[in-house]
Amino acid sequence: MTRATIYLDHGATTAVRPEAVAAMTDELGRLGNPSSLHGPGRAARTRLEEHRETIADALGATPSEVVLTSGGTESDNIAVIGTFRRRHRDDPARTRVLVGVLEHSAVLDSVQYLVDHEGAEVTWIECGPDGLVTPDHLAAALTAGGGPDTVALVSLMWVNNEIGVVQDIPALAAPAHEYGIPFHTDAVQAAGHVPLDFGTSGVDLMSVTGHKLGGPPGIGVLLARRDAPVEAVSYGGGQERRIRSGTLPIHLVAGLATALRIAVGERDAESKRLTELRDAILTGILERVPGTIVTGAWEPGDTTRRSPTNAHVLVPECEGDSLLFLLDAAGIACSTGSACHAGVPRPSHVVLALGHSEEEAAGAIRLTLGHTTIRADVDAVLDVIGECVERAQRAWHAGQARRAR
Repeated sequence: MTRATIYLDHGATTAVRPEAVAAMTDELGRLGNPSSLHGPGRAARTRLEEHRETIADALGATPSEVVLTSGGTESDNIAVIGTFRRRHRDDPARTRVLVGVLEHSAVLDSVQYLVDHEGAEVTWIECGPDGLVTPDHLAAALTAGGGPDTVALVSLMWVNNEIGVVQDIPALAAPAHEYGIPFHTDAVQAAGHVPLDFGTSGVDLMSVTGHKLGGPPGIGVLLARRDAPVEAVSYGGGQERRIRSGTLPIHLVAGLATALRIAVGERDAESKRLTELRDAILTGILERVPGTIVTGAWEPGDTTRRSPTNAHVLVPECEGDSLLFLLDAAGIACSTGSACHAGVPRPSHVVLALGHSEEEAAGAIRLTLGHTTIRADVDAVLDVIGECVERAQRAWHAGQARRAR
């Protein structure tokens, strides 16, 4: 008999909610391009705008601020590259991009492209050993390297995709706005999981995706204030305020809108439930595996500094990949970090930025929870984690001995 897999990699993608599947199925049975002027086209446009209103309501935005994209990566690219180009063109002195040291590769690689090809300079926004960025960290970056008048934009993620720390984004956006600097946040891991409201957040641009909260892959949102200085990075039919051209997949928009509405509606209850499960995993691992380090800010019951969905630890004298495969063989699906860097044999830049050594970072394991996670899943992990770690550590020690010869 095939053993059922315990899925604890919801930070990579989570199960599509049945209600979202139903909404998509309904849309797939309909006909019409929302850009067409005939009856079916107008009907499609009406449905699209209804879905847009649902998305806006769930995120505390207005419908006109919702720019639909293919996902978080595209939203981040448009926000970073499109804002830099507009700001740098309007004022060539604005060459600096302020970016957090813990950012997702979608932001980091966009910034690197600007450095390599468009004359941008990076100023890193540091964090504390708990992964949290303070206004002082941001102030130091703003005043470095020519001061605020040389800054094109700031980008800081709301919830970190690897270690789950939650930044106080409204408090960090405020100093940037004092100097009139646009602020972008990658909220891919935040939407539906922690309280956020675009309208009161103070940010100018916010990235969200569907498949982290029970919607389908392939659809996302860039929330952009009407006065946000951002321009298109691809070109075509001029849809989505001419920021993101292309015929929209209404069925995916319907799935995202439905999943987002449910996730936000259930958020308070789910936050309490998942926090208890997260804390059970972390305390259980600490009890069973001496020397384990919880990565980033965490206290039992805390949801203001750490997402309810994230349990990330560093296991001593262990290769995370070895432990991952042993857990997988035991029926536990988890990860060593971001799925966007899967298969890349190097320590996580996020863990290293917290001050951990490469040896410590090598033992990283991320278990992320979602709307289908139950207590039995946690118990299953704790039942096997001790034996799996012991075997992984034996393999690590054997490797160390071979290298010492």
